[in-house]
Amino acid sequence: MKKIITLKNVSKEYKTLNRREGLRGSFLDLFSRNYKIINAVNDISFEIKPGEKVGLLGPNGAGKSTAIKMMSGVLKPTGGEIFVNGVIPYENRTKNAENIGVVFGQRTQLWWALPLIESFKLLKDIYMIKNADYDNMMELYKSIIDLGPLLNKPVRQMSLGQRTLSDILASFLHNPKVVFLDEPTIGLDVSVKSKIRELILELNKNKNTTIILTTHDISDIDALCERAIIIDKGNKLYDNSLENLKKFFGSYRTLKVLFKKNEEWVDYLVNEDEQSVMQKLNEIAAQKKIVDIKIEEISTEDVIKKIYDGGIND
Repeated sequence: MKKIITLKNVSKEYKTLNRREGLRGSFLDLFSRNYKIINAVNDISFEIKPGEKVGLLGPNGAGKSTAIKMMSGVLKPTGGEIFVNGVIPYENRTKNAENIGVVFGQRTQLWWALPLIESFKLLKDIYMIKNADYDNMMELYKSIIDLGPLLNKPVRQMSLGQRTLSDILASFLHNPKVVFLDEPTIGLDVSVKSKIRELILELNKNKNTTIILTTHDISDIDALCERAIIIDKGNKLYDNSLENLKKFFGSYRTLKVLFKKNEEWVDYLVNEDEQSVMQKLNEIAAQKKIVDIKIEEISTEDVIKKIYDGGIND
């Protein structure tokens, strides 16, 4: 099958000044040529098929946002090749922009003082969307969510959740082949997150839009993605399905223990290849009185933590 995104041995380096302390150091730094090289992304390769929903994961500073910015054409890689729908994004940013949508956290692409419908109309003109295509997309939106109350509301009067929802709608408006969602649910409550996830899944289903999602909320990955690419310190650690990811840690269980009523549960990650859950429970009980217990399969979040600690190679 044709690949809509291809990265071949992509790297991104930044040159930063080795700064010195104090006022004298700051003055000397003005004339310094003492630089160090930081590898934000290091020789990463992967391919993504049309319609895939991929979670791009990693801790702060891992290189996720740098990778997104290179694929969206904002940054040029230091080395390697990138193709998005057949376009080299950083060489032809205008052509690339026609094929992609982008949502960067809480940075809105909407016009602050205008009602949402006016932002949509302006985007329609910017992307030269045909009237019939625009009308069809608006009808699709209305079939997915209750859009009516938002259309005539100025963006500045919207809650964070309403604005994020509106930004996601705006990113899909021109029917792009790929949509990059960088921390789209950050700071939102559970109810709004649920609506946004439903919206993304429905748009992906209706338009076969490829979704690239970065997030620190692992529940977003569980709800939206079938595949995970994990990056840490600029290096790719894992690229496979979420289901396959969990199989690597099939011997792990999460033992949840309650020590006092109305207090929080305490989690213990148990590797049954080394120690049974019962042995761990007896060990805990010998030190502290237990009120209640639960045993759960390992969560995606715990799997990700194990990978950061060097517990897997794909």
